[in-house]
Amino acid sequence: MNDAIKDWLNSQDSKEYFELVKFPSVGADPKHLADTTSTAMWLKSWLEKIGAETELVTEGFAPPILVGKISGDEGKPSVLLYGHYDVQPADPIEEWKTPPFEPTVIDGRVYARGAQDDKGQLFAFLCGVREYIASHPSHPTIKFCLEGQEESGSTALIALANDLRKKIASDLLLVCDTSAANDLRPAIVAGLRGVSSFTIRLKGPNRDLHSGEYGGIAPNTAQAIAELVASLHNPDGSIAVAGFKDGIEQPSFEENRLAELGMASEEVFREDIGCEPVGGQVGKTLVQRNSFEPTIEVNGIHSGYGGPGGKTVIPAEAIAKISMRLVPGQTPKGALDAVRTHLENHVPRGMKMTIEDVNPGAGGFRLPVASPIFRLAEDVLKEMDARGPVFQWDGASIPVISVIKEATGAAPLIVGWGQAEDHIHSPNESYGINQFLKAKEWAIKILGAL
Repeated sequence: MNDAIKDWLNSQDSKEYFELVKFPSVGADPKHLADTTSTAMWLKSWLEKIGAETELVTEGFAPPILVGKISGDEGKPSVLLYGHYDVQPADPIEEWKTPPFEPTVIDGRVYARGAQDDKGQLFAFLCGVREYIASHPSHPTIKFCLEGQEESGSTALIALANDLRKKIASDLLLVCDTSAANDLRPAIVAGLRGVSSFTIRLKGPNRDLHSGEYGGIAPNTAQAIAELVASLHNPDGSIAVAGFKDGIEQPSFEENRLAELGMASEEVFREDIGCEPVGGQVGKTLVQRNSFEPTIEVNGIHSGYGGPGGKTVIPAEAIAKISMRLVPGQTPKGALDAVRTHLENHVPRGMKMTIEDVNPGAGGFRLPVASPIFRLAEDVLKEMDARGPVFQWDGASIPVISVIKEATGAAPLIVGWGQAEDHIHSPNESYGINQFLKAKEWAIKILGAL
């Protein structure tokens, strides 16, 4: 263990970081509303200690949105830091090697739910803000917008973005919630896909039926849901939904070239995910499939009995959880309408279908790689790492970024320090202490460069 990590483990940064990670702030679960509120209150108190004026904004029964401001020099650009304090559920608990909400340090990594996504990245950046303003009386105006629903669609913040316009208006939007390239080489995210999601519910018989007495007579919802979700794709992996890809804006030659430079190899993905990286359409490159093409994914499917042994039934009901990653040129409404029409036209015989839990989310976006803020970021990141940054068009989504961008006019600068071994959204999530220190250094240096 090197001296920098030892020093960090004995620092105020690490003590407070561990306190923050201990909150089970699962924003999607109403049972954890008190936990998410407590997390927001903790962050509010922390920001006030470093000189911020803060306010908690609520919308219905959603976790609160924390907005804040540290006033700076009028001659400098204003900066808005966006991040989220909610985390994914810890399930399946039995696969965790350490308690998910008890941060544990092993070999220079902190293991806990939210250790990286996004509490680790967010708090590292906040620690950088604290250090920078403590040693620089002259600094930009720094605003904060921290929410507790990013993992479930940012419903409250999307609804309130225009109302909060004056409080979060800024010149630059900084986000630390993405990944660096392999070996922690810096990466500037020049685009993100959007996301929408919904649930399909099929109903058949009025109860679970004996598969001997009713087999061959009653329609089977388990088989039907499998047929229905399979109809969304063609045998070559391409999307079979008419109109879904209408209007897509294709990337430029330069965007493709830079994206290829920043994309990991098939071998890296194979080792990371433990199987062949063959998702998506046959014949498309990794960059096309992960950065520039939309997707429709089945996130979960359930029907009938799944416990030990057997239970010979014909299930009465089946559900499937679906998410869609969207690219520029698509709108959430257009994509959802196309998929809804397709599903209605492919409902298996004897079934009644409903579409529930619709979360329209937000569309994707791409940013001009020649923008002045990217040039500035390149200079700062090259100072941090002689290899310089790569550009990435991330296949993941932070839907609310495009909403904040539209509401405030702020130019997004998205630089994060995640790595594949962090296993975000999975059991045994972790964040390297060296990654935490990189995120903190990035905050200090980019604020100093403005």
